Amino acid sequence: MQGDDQILTVTLGDGSAGLRLDRALAEALPNLSRERLKMLIKGGRVADLGGAVLQDPSAKTAAGITLALRLPAPAPAQNAAQDLDLVIAYEDADLIVVDKPAGMVVHPAAGNLDGTMVNALLHHCAGQLSGIGGVARPGIVHRIDKDTSGLIVAAKHDKAHEGLAKQFAAHSIDRRYIAIATGRPMPASGAIDAALGRSSTNRKKMAVVAAGRGKHAITHYRTVEPLRGATVIECRLETGRTHQVRVHMAHIGHPLVGDPVYGRARKPLSELLKARNFVRQALHAAHLGFIHPVNGNRIALDSEIPADMRELIDELRV
Repeated sequence: MQGDDQILTVTLGDGSAGLRLDRALAEALPNLSRERLKMLIKGGRVADLGGAVLQDPSAKTAAGITLALRLPAPAPAQNAAQDLDLVIAYEDADLIVVDKPAGMVVHPAAGNLDGTMVNALLHHCAGQLSGIGGVARPGIVHRIDKDTSGLIVAAKHDKAHEGLAKQFAAHSIDRRYIAIATGRPMPASGAIDAALGRSSTNRKKMAVVAAGRGKHAITHYRTVEPLRGATVIECRLETGRTHQVRVHMAHIGHPLVGDPVYGRARKPLSELLKARNFVRQALHAAHLGFIHPVNGNRIALDSEIPADMRELIDELRV
């Protein structure tokens, strides 16, 4: 260990056999980008338990090996701490769960340099956020889209961050979403098993791709309540990919109501959305369950459906 380096240890699962080293680590540590991992590898910051340094990102890996990563200490956060309203679903010395409103971006990026959840957390947590995500994403273990509402967890220190990240990588986090889908899914419940990757026609969009070209993704859905021209569904994520629920539901012909990217409502539903100024995907992260990364307790949290979705459901009831 050098200076204030942080040490992450990770054991590669069966699915890592034969993968490039940078890809295997990216799948095992979803809070670190593949590009950053590539730089860490080339910089001599990845080694096996015998101390042998691995510096070739393209080297093939074997399942079951344990690797140690030396992360350089994070630079001081450049994002501004802002006193923004936060709805706190749970908080202790190790982590915080925020009930994020639709319209709030999770972390700063081009076009959204402030007013984000990270800016609010920097103020609320007063410097107590994990540095693993780097200065742009302190404490952030996962994210939900700007216009998706609901529960999101952030880590206050690196031990909590690493413990939560391992659960996300192992797909053991219990994440359930309530959504309003167009039409009437048939069958009324089922599993959508379709790999996701970047669209070949629009790099800002995700798409279902051939197995082996994208990331494995499974969404379990069930009908909660039929509506006029739509259906309230619950989606349980077995994996957590970018836009997963939105793309999977569109793939089976039932895009989410209000989705500006993957769906288009037909009349009279489109007219109702316009009249109500409902301009987001009807998607809410309603349940989050995980093992506390420090004390081992089971945490299970629920969030009520926000007013805009609740009122839309009321209007669409049969």
